[in-house]
Amino acid sequence: MMVPLRRMLIVKEHETLPYPEGTACAEVLITGEKGGSNAIMVASGLLIGGLMKALGDGFKLFKTEIETSIYKFKNAVVGADVYPALLGVGYIIGPRISGQMLAGGLLAWIVIIPLIGFFGADSTHAIFPSTEPIKHLDAWGIWDNYIRYIGAGAVAAGGIITLAKSIPTLYQTAAATFKNLSNGSNSQASLDRTDRDMPMKYVILGALVLIVIIALDPFVKVGILGALAIAVFGFLFVTVASRIVGIVGSSSSPVSGMTIATLLIVTLIFKLTGYHGKEGMVAALTVAAIVCTALAVAGDISQDLKTGYLVGGTPWKQQVAMMIGVLASGLVMGFILVMLHKAYTMGSAALPAPKAMLMKILVEGIMGGNLPWELILIGASISIVIEFLGLNSLVVAVGIYLPVHTSVPIMAGGIVRWLVEVLSKSKEEKEKRSEKGVLFASGLIAGESLVGVIIAILIWLKVPVPENVATENQWLPLLLFIIICVMLYMASTSKKGLAKK
Repeated sequence: MMVPLRRMLIVKEHETLPYPEGTACAEVLITGEKGGSNAIMVASGLLIGGLMKALGDGFKLFKTEIETSIYKFKNAVVGADVYPALLGVGYIIGPRISGQMLAGGLLAWIVIIPLIGFFGADSTHAIFPSTEPIKHLDAWGIWDNYIRYIGAGAVAAGGIITLAKSIPTLYQTAAATFKNLSNGSNSQASLDRTDRDMPMKYVILGALVLIVIIALDPFVKVGILGALAIAVFGFLFVTVASRIVGIVGSSSSPVSGMTIATLLIVTLIFKLTGYHGKEGMVAALTVAAIVCTALAVAGDISQDLKTGYLVGGTPWKQQVAMMIGVLASGLVMGFILVMLHKAYTMGSAALPAPKAMLMKILVEGIMGGNLPWELILIGASISIVIEFLGLNSLVVAVGIYLPVHTSVPIMAGGIVRWLVEVLSKSKEEKEKRSEKGVLFASGLIAGESLVGVIIAILIWLKVPVPENVATENQWLPLLLFIIICVMLYMASTSKKGLAKK
């Protein structure tokens, strides 16, 4: 699905879709090749990001999630995940996008959650979908029981709006795809090496074969209707997912939100066509699972293609390598999920799988006719209003859906970028400073990601790691995060190497 979209999203929208992780990887590769002060800048960020991750999530010396309530403002909470990678993402995407994402988070956490708590304070009965009265719920309880549905509706509507706005470009992409298909190999041969995708005839044939296999597979059991739904929603949400990660990065991509939107629509279609009961629910979840995998993979593929575009890679070779990677990881992940289920049981206290439980509730709710459509439609209405205000409804919707703790550190990175640009004396200086900051921010993202992988491997190998945080003090992680913000600013404005590209 991503192959025909590469030229549309990665190339034609290069200036508007930064793809922060992809840009970060490109900067790491380029500076590693050049060496010198640029390489030192990336290495410094890598070391700091990795160290913060190791001390917080590895050795558990401090909390990596901090929060505070607002004085005399019941259920109003503001917090932050003090991850350097989120800071780096915020710096790369800039203050405008970061601000819109934070606006969504603040709308949810200091407006809607307190409103729900205020009007439900005297309720002695549980209000669906919660199983507890609102007066017994804290901010996180209200978020878990109500805001996630509102956020899912907002993301679904924001995605539909984005798709509607992209229809002209999608049409041009489809027309170009079929044109290349009719021209055959001569069309590809006339393109530069850095602009050659896999031949479209193989892409379309491969997609059709997979859809037929899914439709006829007796194990999957989604039927022709389910297979068609996978083809349609797969392509649509792959487009949306790629655009989202291009704006806010893979770490903030609302994969579960888009999966929930798919699940809502597909389950409703199945019910209306008489495909209900347990078989209908399993089939709807299977369709949503395949679409979920497609859009999650599409997000990472987009970042990889952006990296290739920036360093002069050959797209078709990247695409072949990605298909091999998807096949290999698919075989491995199936085994790991079965192993985890046998060891802990999915949905248990040891492995709660909250998003999976939410989807179970949704599919049962639609089939049983007791889904909180009001909350979903409220979220959709918010996205429509945001769009009329001239903002990016999808970005704001992501902020509503995710905890505000994710948006705050991203906004911090955006603020650092804003300060760097505002305090620059000339346009040339602003560009050079921003470029240096992107190098350091790239190191922060790469360092935290690498250490995160190492921690996961250690846990998998059953190496003893601390389970409890050594201190609940929130000032220490906040102070460390502020120090890293200052370091990011200083790295951006450092005069060393400023005169050289």
